[in-house]
Amino acid sequence: MRVKNATDRRVVILVGPTASGKTAVSIELARLLDGEIISADSRQIYKHLDIGTAKPTRAQLSVVRHYFIDELSPAQEFNAAEFGEQGRRIIDNILLRGKVPIIVGGSGLYVQSLVDGFFDGPGADKEFREALERRIRNGELRQLIEELRLVDPISAERIDPTKPRRIVRALEVYHITGRPLSLHHQESKVNVNFTPAFFGLQWDRKILYDRINRRCDEMIRSGLLDEVERLVQMGFTGTLNALNTVGYSEAFAFRRGEISYDEMVRLFKQNTRRYAKRQLTWFRKDLRIRWLEMSDEMSATSIAECIVRKFIA
Repeated sequence: MRVKNATDRRVVILVGPTASGKTAVSIELARLLDGEIISADSRQIYKHLDIGTAKPTRAQLSVVRHYFIDELSPAQEFNAAEFGEQGRRIIDNILLRGKVPIIVGGSGLYVQSLVDGFFDGPGADKEFREALERRIRNGELRQLIEELRLVDPISAERIDPTKPRRIVRALEVYHITGRPLSLHHQESKVNVNFTPAFFGLQWDRKILYDRINRRCDEMIRSGLLDEVERLVQMGFTGTLNALNTVGYSEAFAFRRGEISYDEMVRLFKQNTRRYAKRQLTWFRKDLRIRWLEMSDEMSATSIAECIVRKFIA
């Protein structure tokens, strides 16, 4: 166990693509550093979304204190700006108790909001937003992405195309302010009173994709479709923002009879691989991250020990 002093305000930031092993490593990190875990995952905060979000198991949650897991109903809204504000307060509290905050997740936007700040933006232009949403319903999402690329190529590259609301918001901000959303983000830096130490888990691309395919198969075997059915029985539909994400989107489409079972599985794997690629594109632009080369022969404990040595040095 690492001994901290009262002025030590370093924080571990552990990032990486989906299926890279972040959860297992973070549990070991918390054990070695006497830490508590802040989940920087945009979906694990929602109750009842367990299998499709690859939440830590109940056993793992019982070993280490976690934040931003199972806190909201899927019908509630939550965003990166709120995560950043609340997360910084939680980090202060953890540090005051002499423990090490360990931020773990694959949502680059959430990590950015926590460490660098987040531009919440002007109020909505209702008519402009409704016009864009009509175009999306009419199948023009690809055209909107290209329009965003012309005025804000950085945001167009970073925003997940499976999250059309973010595309709409970026275009709306440019429409209202005349300036790209990405530029607003650059100018909205916050002064944080902790020192982040970034670490990333990096896999050979083919091995990572194999891990993703196996994870998708395991999620389906573990009852992803049953989980979706329970969500429907509780009154939650696939139109909710919380459920507009990889895994749930394909499962809801299958349930509605829009695609076959085999097509659901194929799209689930394909879209998860694409999501991992976008995560890597985002994180590799952050030069603060120290990457650890991963392999199946390495245990979560050995990886965590390597991070601890670098963290303490």
